[in-house]
Amino acid sequence: MLRHPLRSLTLIVLATAVVFVPALLAQDPAAADDQYEFNDAHFHLTNYIQEGTSIREFLNIMGTTTGRSVLFGIPLQQQWSYRISGDDAPTYYLQTDAPLYYYSFTDAHIALAYLSLSREEQARFDPMITGFNPADAYAPDHIRRVLRTFPGVFTGIGEFTIYKEFVSSKISGGIPSLLDPAVDRIFDLAEEAGLLVLIHNDVDMPSPSLDKPPAYLDEMEALLRRHPRTTIIWAHMGVDRVVRPINHYMQMVENILKDPELGHVMFDISSDEMAKYVVASPESLKIVSDVINRYPDRFLFGTDSIAPKNEQEYSKTYRIYEPLWALLTKEANIKVRKGNYERIFDEAKRNVRVWEANQLSESSAAVPATR
Repeated sequence: MLRHPLRSLTLIVLATAVVFVPALLAQDPAAADDQYEFNDAHFHLTNYIQEGTSIREFLNIMGTTTGRSVLFGIPLQQQWSYRISGDDAPTYYLQTDAPLYYYSFTDAHIALAYLSLSREEQARFDPMITGFNPADAYAPDHIRRVLRTFPGVFTGIGEFTIYKEFVSSKISGGIPSLLDPAVDRIFDLAEEAGLLVLIHNDVDMPSPSLDKPPAYLDEMEALLRRHPRTTIIWAHMGVDRVVRPINHYMQMVENILKDPELGHVMFDISSDEMAKYVVASPESLKIVSDVINRYPDRFLFGTDSIAPKNEQEYSKTYRIYEPLWALLTKEANIKVRKGNYERIFDEAKRNVRVWEANQLSESSAAVPATR
C-alpha cells in the first residue's frame, strides 16, 4: 500500500526541523552580534499595490547589516479607480480617495519567494501571514489553509491592522474593531498553533480630545488580557504619523510592561515615524531609553521599510535611532537590536512546526490508504 508519499515526506521534513532547530538556536548570540547590526522585526517586501523588491534584491540589501528579518507584504491593495484619479495610478493610500481591499494572495507570494531560496538563505527569514480580514470570523480558516498549504514556512501572523489613521476608514466592507469576536478567533488560533502576533493598533485618533484618555487604549489592553498565552508585539508602540504620543505616554507603556498579567506583550520601535518622536529631544530620548533599560526583554527593533530600493533607504530608521542606541546599556542594546528577535521568533518557529506536524499527521490518519 502506498500512503501518500508527499505528505509523509513533509512530515519527515517538519520533524527534522523540530529536532535540529533548537541546536541551531543554542549558538552564542553575542558572537552573532559582531557579524550583523540588527535583526528586523518589521519589514514589508511589497507595497500597497503589491509591487516591491524581489527576495534576492532584498538579500543583497540586507548584506552584512541585517542578520534576520521577518517577511510579509501588505494585506491591503489600493484600488485604482478611474472615476477618482483617471490615468493617475496611485501607489500609496494617501494618493487617492479610492478604497482599499484585502489581498489574500500576498501570503502565497511571500511563501513562494521564501521557498525559492536555499536552506541557508531561508534561515535569515521569518515569513508572516497577513492576507486576512480581521473583521471576518472566517479569518482563522484562511490562516489554517495557508499553514497547511505551505508547511514549514510561516512563523506568525501580521502585521495586521485594526485601527490605523487614514487607513481603517478606507477599507471596503467596514472598519475592524478590537471588540469584534472575529479578532478573538484569530488570537485563539495563534495560541493553538504557537503563532507570533504582530498587530498594528493606534492608541488614539489623529485628532484626539486632550482631556480624555486615549480612544483605543482600554480596548487594546482588554484584548491583550483576553489572550495571555499568545506572544503579541504591539507595532510602533501604538503611535503613527500623526497619532502622537499622549501625555505620560511612556508611563502608559510602562504600566503594561510591569503588569504581571501582560508579560506576553512586547513592543516594536519600528518606523521612522516612531523614531521621530523618540529622538525629538534629549528629554524624550532619556525617557524612552530609561524605560527600555528597565525592561530590555520587551522591545524589538524593526525598520518598517516598504519595498526598499537600496540599503540606505532600508536602514534609514536604524540610523535615526543612533542617539537611542548610545543611551542603552550593553545588555539592552543587544537585546533590542537582535537578541529579543532571536528568542521569540525561534520559539514561535518551533511551536508552529510542531503544530503543523501534528495537523499533517492527523490529516494523514484520516485519509484512506491508496492501493
